[in-house]
Amino acid sequence: MPGKINLQLSVGPLQSDGYHPVATVFQAVSVFDDVKISLSNNPGITLHSAKQSDHLPLDKNNLAFKAAELMIKKFDIKDGLEITLTKEIPIAGGMAGGSADAGATIVGMDSLFGLGLSRNELEKIGSTLGADIPFTISGGTAIGTGRGDQITPVLSRGSYCWVLALSSAGLSTPAVYKECDRLREGLQVAPPYVSDALLHALTAGDAVALGKALSNDLQPAACSLKPALRLILDVGMDYGALGGLVSGSGPTVAFLAENEDHALDLVVALTSSGVVGNVVRASGPVPGARVIESA
Repeated sequence: MPGKINLQLSVGPLQSDGYHPVATVFQAVSVFDDVKISLSNNPGITLHSAKQSDHLPLDKNNLAFKAAELMIKKFDIKDGLEITLTKEIPIAGGMAGGSADAGATIVGMDSLFGLGLSRNELEKIGSTLGADIPFTISGGTAIGTGRGDQITPVLSRGSYCWVLALSSAGLSTPAVYKECDRLREGLQVAPPYVSDALLHALTAGDAVALGKALSNDLQPAACSLKPALRLILDVGMDYGALGGLVSGSGPTVAFLAENEDHALDLVVALTSSGVVGNVVRASGPVPGARVIESA
């Protein structure tokens, strides 16, 4: 199950229902979580993590747990389930790691119980739990509108080399949106839109043009809450990244490289700069949730 980055995130004004309309362009990238689902003799849902983490809930606060609960109720499943998460996508990193685990759980349970659901049906189930979940099921490159859950595939040529600067501590998505509202208080906020320049760059497979078109309306808010992000962005751009932005609500920072050699140079530069502890390379787009092994 891949993580995602937002090549563009345009955020509209706060609505009366407490949500913001968005227009975003997602790309699934090659940083993966693995979700193993098996039948259990114990009733209910047991959730494990293959890696020790103080930040990963293993109860009803975990989106994978909520997804399993939803599927059990919707399809009247009586069996007990054991779910094991092996996480590589950063927790609270703006890369939809929790949503990816939920999407994988929905896809995995469809396979395990032979439900025969279509990709569209799987995405609709996911959308009831979280706005990012439908995209984590579809993968590739896509536009997300509404709350980000209305997915339209985008024609994207070629593959892109990304360098991801990961933070040890996450950012709360609601807190970032709240800070965004504070920073924009008193301003006229335009309806969200998708950039023509970005879509043209993807259609042409033009990495240079794509780098120039990257944008994120939540970036000022994420940088306000975590000022070190500005330094990370400056270092990456100083070392020749084609473009860089905070992914989603942050704090992961994504840099676009010219090619794999350039990506490796960026990794070395960012690591040696001392401004970030963990830097990884990734490519995109990649497919969404897939069943690797079926019982």
